[in-house]
Amino acid sequence: MEGGEPDVAPMEENEIPPPLSGANVMNIILVAMECAPWSKTGGLGDVAGALPKALARRGHRVMVVAPRYGNYSEPQDIGVYKRYKVDGQDMEVNYFHAYIDGVDFVFMDSPIFRHRENDIYGGKRVDILKRMVLFCKAAVEIPWFVPCGGVCYGDGNLVFIANDWHTALLPVYLKAYYRDNGLMKYTRSVLVIHNIAHQGRGPVDDFSVVDLPGHYLDLFKLYDPVGGEHFNIFAAGLKTADRVVTVSHGYSWELKTSEGGWGLHGIINENDWKLQGIVNGIDTRDWNPEVDVHLKSDGYTNYSLDNFKTKKPQCKEALQRELGLPVRNNVPMIGFIGRLDNQKGVDLIAEAIPWMVGQDVQLVMLGTGREDLEDMLRKFESQHHDKVRSWVGFSVKMAHRITAGVDILLMPSRFEPCGLNQLYAMIYGTIPVVHAVGGLRDTVQPFDPYNETGFGWTFERAEANRLIDALGNCLNTYRNYRNSWEGLQRRGMSQDLSWDNAAHLYEEVLVAAKYQW
Repeated sequence: MEGGEPDVAPMEENEIPPPLSGANVMNIILVAMECAPWSKTGGLGDVAGALPKALARRGHRVMVVAPRYGNYSEPQDIGVYKRYKVDGQDMEVNYFHAYIDGVDFVFMDSPIFRHRENDIYGGKRVDILKRMVLFCKAAVEIPWFVPCGGVCYGDGNLVFIANDWHTALLPVYLKAYYRDNGLMKYTRSVLVIHNIAHQGRGPVDDFSVVDLPGHYLDLFKLYDPVGGEHFNIFAAGLKTADRVVTVSHGYSWELKTSEGGWGLHGIINENDWKLQGIVNGIDTRDWNPEVDVHLKSDGYTNYSLDNFKTKKPQCKEALQRELGLPVRNNVPMIGFIGRLDNQKGVDLIAEAIPWMVGQDVQLVMLGTGREDLEDMLRKFESQHHDKVRSWVGFSVKMAHRITAGVDILLMPSRFEPCGLNQLYAMIYGTIPVVHAVGGLRDTVQPFDPYNETGFGWTFERAEANRLIDALGNCLNTYRNYRNSWEGLQRRGMSQDLSWDNAAHLYEEVLVAAKYQW
């Protein structure tokens, strides 16, 4: 120590600061319609299952609130019952609780949610709206009525993290029921945009279902050239939330454009001061080639940065055998994992398949979605049975095995708020080829052969010829520049893509919201 200053080593540029302590430790309640591993339709379920644990590791008291769709083994009935009126009908709610990895998982049980795990967002429009109204009305009261470990959260240093339009009513209810009446004045709400394309739209008459004072109607009214004047839940949530987060820097920019904002760009630009993009992390216990449980049998093997050069090819051979493809270690193996719809750019892959099969590659595609695209996958497999395999449906085990076994992962999404599969691929030493949008642009730095930097290949427009150009350069490097290929793999596998990085950035948003007046 010199001159009375403490001898503290400077923090490395990417080093995560230590957990918070003192006044900035918060009570955090994350509210989502799905939460892995209990319920999941996409990336939101992963976020709800993993981000809270990372926030808890940083010293906060954290709760997740989600509907109880089935009979889960861990959560136990805590004997708390409440009634809420939704569109004139009394609905009863009771609560189940489990404490796992430092997080209180609270599941809201009601007949309106039961047995919907395979159709969480389905049903008639008004029925969907009623589910969301009940969920948000009950969630905003949970800190007062649901004891976790015998103690309710209360409203001290409390912040809600609501996710997508399904919970966008929560910040509205927090304001209308509480803050407008001098209650919960210091409780804050953060609204996370995972996909702006889904907004909770309906006719203006839907306002009668949400049970709010008449002057709140203007928050929900939105006019656009296609839908005219309509009722929009996301619009109201964006206006009333204290902070807005979206799942990548690139997507936060796209949301402000007329093309990327899906009619809400005006509101987002007006509230730009409270918007921040934070790239999602991944659960490195579930997605980690060193310990992946799906690689422990059937010829697959776990591998690490130290031994991937010999072990990853074993996963490729095992995948070829499992799919009935010719076992050839030197053939480039390309994978696609995702929904079969227009957003994911499956049609671009379809246009490129005649070129691909002429390049002596193997292609495996896993997904479910539009019936015509499912039929298209089956047709390509029948036409090119020695080179193409389609797995119509979804299998967690197969997703892990494809990620480990293929050499290249395609993600030609037309828009992609964050994307997780490209993150999984890089951690597994699999090289991504992606359309440079949203989170894909943020996370996949293009390969620079002169400086030996980057993680994969990107292309700028959602066109098949652009995909072919990028994939062609990728295949050339795979075949002719093996040292560069190995460098790509090593750089991808060396990244820290864990939720701990993202949790620190979320923490900064929560602290900023706390001191907002």
